[in-house]
Amino acid sequence: MPHAELWQRHRQVMPSWMQLYYDEPIELVRGSGRRVTDGEGREYLDFFGGLLATMVGHDIPEITEAIRAQAGRLLHSSTLYLIRSQVELAERIAKLSGLPDAKVFFVNSGTEAVETALLLATQRRRSHQVLALRGSYHGRSFGTVAATGIRGWSATALSPLAVTYVHSGYRYRSPFGHLDDAAFVAACADELRTIIETSTAGDVACLLAEPVQGAGGFATPPEGFFPAMKAVLDDYGILLISDEVQSGWGRTGRSFFAMPGSGVTPDAITFAKGLGNGVAIGGVVAPAGLMDCLGANSISTAGGNPLATAAGVATLDYLLSHDLQANADKVGEHLMTGLRAIADGCPLVGEVRGMGLMIGVELVVPGTREPAVAATLRVLEAARQRGLLIGRGGLHGNVLRVTPPMTVTVAEADEALAVLREVLTTVERTEENA
Repeated sequence: MPHAELWQRHRQVMPSWMQLYYDEPIELVRGSGRRVTDGEGREYLDFFGGLLATMVGHDIPEITEAIRAQAGRLLHSSTLYLIRSQVELAERIAKLSGLPDAKVFFVNSGTEAVETALLLATQRRRSHQVLALRGSYHGRSFGTVAATGIRGWSATALSPLAVTYVHSGYRYRSPFGHLDDAAFVAACADELRTIIETSTAGDVACLLAEPVQGAGGFATPPEGFFPAMKAVLDDYGILLISDEVQSGWGRTGRSFFAMPGSGVTPDAITFAKGLGNGVAIGGVVAPAGLMDCLGANSISTAGGNPLATAAGVATLDYLLSHDLQANADKVGEHLMTGLRAIADGCPLVGEVRGMGLMIGVELVVPGTREPAVAATLRVLEAARQRGLLIGRGGLHGNVLRVTPPMTVTVAEADEALAVLREVLTTVERTEENA
């Protein structure tokens, strides 16, 4: 079926607020490794990975076979029964998290994972007051939208939480951005303390934080940011929830989960996306004292179902046996170096930032810091036309998101860099002549 016909049908039955990429949206129908093919037979190099969910690539035989084998036995039983693969996966995640006496609860998505963590924190602290980072994104449910710090993703001002926003560590547009790293971190920590003292009732439940902000354009704080913030939180007994839906599983290259890699042990970690390599799964890992604090029954009918956890076990096995964290570090550094070299000769690029295979390229009107939103859309479109799929985010929608599967090779990184160099140069010239 031609894309245009499917798009017309989509518009008839899907919500108008459900965003699609490109002037003429495409359907992806097949994939292998880091390559995908659309419904009209065009092949692309996938450097978006299904919004980071296709963590180790398309049609990985070990993962595909694990899903096929489980589908042939049993798809569903509910969490009211023992599920062997769920227990096995929980044991591995608990150990890998580094949290003491850790337990795991599985759900179906990142949104549900964050909702669960908020439920635990607010119950444990007996408060609905929550701190969140400016520029954050945590999901599309009532509670997670309330904690989301991006206007473009906040569909309602109504909230079950009392949320106060604090500095995210995003330096590029910060009033503290002119300071050196140590002074910047100190200013952010001082602001956090002031906000707790002046803008809350004091009994705050938690700070919900992405170590590297996803939809916020991969804003990456300097070294020492989270240790300084955690020191302030500890003074008030406030819990720290690390939202690692996008940054987990070694994608940052530095550590298996990003928050512990920053030198901080959080009170809970949420995860989702890449663990199932495209199969829906999410969850929370936390010490038993926090995980067991609920005084009422709670289940997740499909959370941690046999199919999803079989996929999770296979994905985790593949990731660890192929040391994909090290590959994310190596290829991520190669991509970052290449993108910064492009930026040096391209005034359209304001900043290149990120960790590992979470890379943001912020585009601005040359000679200013004004967000170049229209140019970002043109770059996204032009990259697709040249066979490269990337994403878009940021507070203003002016940040390119470069997030290939963690199996990406240096040769594929060079292929993507060549496309981005051509596209960014072409779009910049168009902007200059406009």
